[in-house]
Amino acid sequence: MNVSTKKWIFLKVSSIILIPLMFWFIFNFVSIYDKSFNEIIEFFSSTTSKLLFSLFIVFGFFFSALSISEVFEDYISENGLKNVANRALYLSAIVIPLITILILFNLN
Repeated sequence: MNVSTKKWIFLKVSSIILIPLMFWFIFNFVSIYDKSFNEIIEFFSSTTSKLLFSLFIVFGFFFSALSISEVFEDYISENGLKNVANRALYLSAIVIPLITILILFNLN
């Protein structure tokens, strides 16, 4: 299978997974929007919220990294610069969700 085809399939699958997670996030964001700090910490301390928010962050960064990578492929003509940009993008798409999830699971 071609690399472009795999990226396209991963984009479509991750977007399908993101749809229910986005609805969950929007619904809960509206419900905790005007809550106190302690109530928000309590919400993110529940196991279900931690799991769903972690999945939302991972798939969101995965989807955005694949999308931005396609932009790099289309608009950056120099291969060296394109490779550096893609590697920095993929590194940040791994590190940022990882740090976010570690912080989230250390909440009590």
